[in-house]
Amino acid sequence: MQASEVPRAVAAAMSIASSLGLAVDDAVVLHDSNRLTLRLLPCDVLARVAPVAHQAARFEVELAQRLAEVGCPVAALDPRVEPRVHERDGFEVTLWTYYEPATPREVPPADYADALQRLHAGMRELEVPTPLFTDRVEQAQWLVANREHTPALADADRELLGDTLRRLRRAIGERAGAGQLLHGEPHPGNVLTTANGPLFVDLETCCRGPVEFDLAHAPDDVGAFYPDVDRDLLRECRILVLAMITTWRWDRGDQLPNGRRLGAEWLEQIRASTRRS
Repeated sequence: MQASEVPRAVAAAMSIASSLGLAVDDAVVLHDSNRLTLRLLPCDVLARVAPVAHQAARFEVELAQRLAEVGCPVAALDPRVEPRVHERDGFEVTLWTYYEPATPREVPPADYADALQRLHAGMRELEVPTPLFTDRVEQAQWLVANREHTPALADADRELLGDTLRRLRRAIGERAGAGQLLHGEPHPGNVLTTANGPLFVDLETCCRGPVEFDLAHAPDDVGAFYPDVDRDLLRECRILVLAMITTWRWDRGDQLPNGRRLGAEWLEQIRASTRRS
């Protein structure tokens, strides 16, 4: 979120929570990317705030409720207020349960794989209209092709990313078919370590595809504990995901700290994987 919008976003979240009868004296910024994540105190509510144009909150609220109903390990909405999207001053705000982080915060690979497997099992029970994973690859391809949005990307690197995205999008799509409902980005940043085990958050990235696409976002050793994985497909998905997140780092609007440095490092990893294949 743009720095100039943060004070208004915080004020909108605090105002909404107060109007719903929650005690709010302070807000602590936990995460700031395309959405702002806040811990509201002393009521201890997690607020997620995005510009209304973002238009993903309603889908996320509805999906979180349905996944919780079938026993999936997902973060819950705050039970003290109505589970819906609130709008104020151009922002959409959702209110979630705040989970005190467990110690240690790193999820053991076996627990990570078990939680992801249970999430996938629950997702197979739902009929939810979502894009294919290839649609998300297309977004990365568009950025690579659009010099105005990726002006600092060198020509050789642009060619490398474009070729990698195009080749693997086609190869994985042909091998995997329609797949199933996926989280879309179940990386460690979207997994909470709680007293009740790992819980997944940030469901706005859901898509359809092979489970290997989700596994490619998790630490490498998680795949060893997930049953019936196609190892060759997982390897291809890891390179594809690496090419996608590398592309985001070269977007001129990217706000990830040290994002450009990471983008340069990941380009070298992609180049090395290409030489090995």
